Amino acid sequence: MYRIIGSDGKEYGPISADQLRQWIAEGRANAATRVLPEGSPEWKLLGSLAEFSMLLATSTIQATPSVFPTGPLPAQKSNAFATTGLVLGIISITIGFCCCYGLPFNVTGLVFSIIALRQIKTDPERYGGKGMAIAGLVLCLLSLLIMILFIMIAGFSAGWDEMTHHAYKL
Repeated sequence: MYRIIGSDGKEYGPISADQLRQWIAEGRANAATRVLPEGSPEWKLLGSLAEFSMLLATSTIQATPSVFPTGPLPAQKSNAFATTGLVLGIISITIGFCCCYGLPFNVTGLVFSIIALRQIKTDPERYGGKGMAIAGLVLCLLSLLIMILFIMIAGFSAGWDEMTHHAYKL
């Protein structure tokens, strides 16, 4: 009698050797299937058991182990464009706003953030950092809007001064 761990990670059995041979023939078990023979203290690979090795050697089923991750999953790599877009967004809304209304930083940060969002959308398993890209995008857009608002206010105030000076001449 045997107990096996299926590809779904569940334990099945006890089953007889004949039943196990039938499962091998059907492709439900292969050389990488974990088996606990009756009376054995530890699980073994089905391919390592002598009574099934010949059957598995003649089988046309490819032995693929059903591996479950035992360690930590690989972490997603933060997208470099997202990080750069966020940093440029922060600079454009703070330090960069003192000179030229943050103009070189907010436009460049906007471009980097858009590129990052596209890369993350096309390959989400590889890249992380969507929140950073969105934050950079928002900061850069906010900086651009404030820049436009200041330019409009400066233009209106210059026009207002010109209008008031002409009024005195009349």
